[in-house]
Amino acid sequence: MTTIHWMEEVMKRKEALLRDTRQLLQIPSVLDETSATEKAPFGKGIDDALQFLLRIGHEEGFSVKNVDGFAGHVEMGSGEELLGILCHVDVVPPGDGWTSDPFAAEIRDGKIYARGAIDDKGPTMAAFYAMKIVKELGLPLSKRVRMIIGTDEESDWRCVDYYFQHEEMPSMGFAPDADFPIIYAEKGIVDLALQQTRTSGSDGGELMLQSFRSGRRYNMVPDAAEAILHGTHERIVAVEQQFQRFLAENDVKGKAVMQAETITLQFEGVSAHAMEPEHGKNAGLYAASFLATLSLDEDARSFVQLLERLHSDSRGKKLGIAYRDDITGDLTVNVGIMSYTKADGGTIGINLRIPVTNNIEETKQTIEAVAAQYGFSTKHFSYSKPHHVDKNHPLIQTLQRVYEERTGERAELLSIGGGTYARSLQAGVAFGPLFPGRPDVAHQKDEYIIIDDLLKATAIYAQAIYELAK
Repeated sequence: MTTIHWMEEVMKRKEALLRDTRQLLQIPSVLDETSATEKAPFGKGIDDALQFLLRIGHEEGFSVKNVDGFAGHVEMGSGEELLGILCHVDVVPPGDGWTSDPFAAEIRDGKIYARGAIDDKGPTMAAFYAMKIVKELGLPLSKRVRMIIGTDEESDWRCVDYYFQHEEMPSMGFAPDADFPIIYAEKGIVDLALQQTRTSGSDGGELMLQSFRSGRRYNMVPDAAEAILHGTHERIVAVEQQFQRFLAENDVKGKAVMQAETITLQFEGVSAHAMEPEHGKNAGLYAASFLATLSLDEDARSFVQLLERLHSDSRGKKLGIAYRDDITGDLTVNVGIMSYTKADGGTIGINLRIPVTNNIEETKQTIEAVAAQYGFSTKHFSYSKPHHVDKNHPLIQTLQRVYEERTGERAELLSIGGGTYARSLQAGVAFGPLFPGRPDVAHQKDEYIIIDDLLKATAIYAQAIYELAK
């Protein structure tokens, strides 16, 4: 049989791959309910990105389908069995502080900078070109190969739920949306919202917390927080001085804007993915930690005291829910959404990553018992179960062999706290694109993908698709 030089095939298509990757990255595909329609349930930007992939898929001669705007697919080959490649085109909001426009897809120093570069539009295009290479080489396949394009992965996974209600489930597959070598186990994911029960006519305290807000997503460490306080002019001046001391002592950035009897405090943190909150600096929790030192009215005091209990505790020790196992490691806690107004009280949105062997009911009950001490109860609870594929499964054996052949490195099996589309398959793993030793810049400002890594991943995906579907 003729040897296929996968990397050479990728390099022949390098310019086209970079062009299409940048075009996809230039579409601002952030969830936007305000522009949602029946045909574009998650808004215009996301729909534009889906349509772009389906259009170029059609132009390349793939079979394509738009599943009511919730998802789509691009397919090739024939056979009874279906191999799935699960990708997504939605991205988290870009946030502030970028060096260049987050949707310009600028190339600098051998990297493409854009929101979605590594999560997940760059890898999606690598997988698309991998399919294109296998197709253009005319390689014989015994299975159909289908790229499934999700549109709501960064929020509620409504896309994948809808898709599999209407379309076939692949017998096995991979998601190019995490790390190389192979992620064979993923933690469970909980989104939990706690709502404050307001005390009637609560009063007391020298200061009134008018509003507090931090964070937009459960699955991101908030990089900004704002609190507005009302009190006497003398008290406001004292708060400003305390605030400056707090910033210096805690190595936190921020600023204060004073008016006669009001002060607005702004805290700056570092955003990161919720799967490892330690990689970020939670602006909202630092803000609460400062506010907990002030004399506030009763409802505000309960709100900031509960947040203070969650501060610097990504493993849930102070909550009493710390847990770890040998397959997936530590349970983690991220406080992603915090809001308070005098009229409505407080809401706290928490994201948990749950090890494979954890008892979720016990964990939930413990959190609720702690929250109740501060006058909070559960308003929302959603749970995506942990995912684990046996290490002897043919999918894993094949991907290990391909990875080792292409890189010359051992294909270790990994577990993560992140959730990829792989968990929606019975036999699904996450496979790249982040190579060992590379920093994980997903969900951060100045997100990028290294062009050489994009090309290398494309070659790995092309060989993997062929080996799994031949």
